[in-house]
Amino acid sequence: MSTSKIHATAVIDPSAQIGADVEIGAYAVIGPDCIVGEGTILGPHVILEQYTELGKLCQVRAGAVLGGPPQDNKFKGERSFVRVGDRTQIREFVTIHRSTGEGEATTVGEDGLIMAYVHIGHNCSVGNKVMLSSYAGLSGHIYVEDNVVIGGIVGMHQFVRVGRYAMVGGYSKVVQDVPPFMLADGRPADILDLNIRGLRRAGIDANTRNSLKQAYKLLYRSNLNRTQALEAIAEELDSNPELDFLVQFIERMKDGTAGRQEDRPRK
Repeated sequence: MSTSKIHATAVIDPSAQIGADVEIGAYAVIGPDCIVGEGTILGPHVILEQYTELGKLCQVRAGAVLGGPPQDNKFKGERSFVRVGDRTQIREFVTIHRSTGEGEATTVGEDGLIMAYVHIGHNCSVGNKVMLSSYAGLSGHIYVEDNVVIGGIVGMHQFVRVGRYAMVGGYSKVVQDVPPFMLADGRPADILDLNIRGLRRAGIDANTRNSLKQAYKLLYRSNLNRTQALEAIAEELDSNPELDFLVQFIERMKDGTAGRQEDRPRK
């Protein structure tokens, strides 16, 4: 801690591990068993509750509270975690809650941008290079894959999965899975198009984009049901990794409840 810049009013539990070159602002509180990676910046009034782990070169801005107990009646005080990857930015007044279940973790990946007032609930998994815009709310057990963009004031139902490179428009109500590479919007959210701009920015080649566009049309703009559309994709389109990933994602949705593959049918 000798090379770190720690404000005199910060409160740090003796069991916390603080990396080199960390900056900790006024009135910040770091609880027991926390880990703060080297080069990370914690703004004023940031609170890290027990079992919160931050990677290297993160930024957590004023008033954010990480590691609070889950808002879940099943939680009985067991040891669980919040884990945030390297270089992720967490802006003002974000809340991220620990998981329910012994040894379980709520996770946020690397290189993310979590904008002001976002809430990430218990047992969520947020991938790498994800952007969550201000006031988005993620209920428990939500899975957001890599390179996803979530608009502002979006509300997401528990057990929803959002596939990689998808984009969800602001003020949407997401109650079913959003397949990868798609653009969703509305209340409730519906699939409107392929996320062409996001795919171009990601460097996905034109042939792959065209095949995904054809798959989108078969799935969402034809008179085919889901099974028929998947059969047509297999017969009419050449395989590639992105198309295969989309098909597998769609196939898993039918095994869940109400279009949510992580929400398994109850017996």
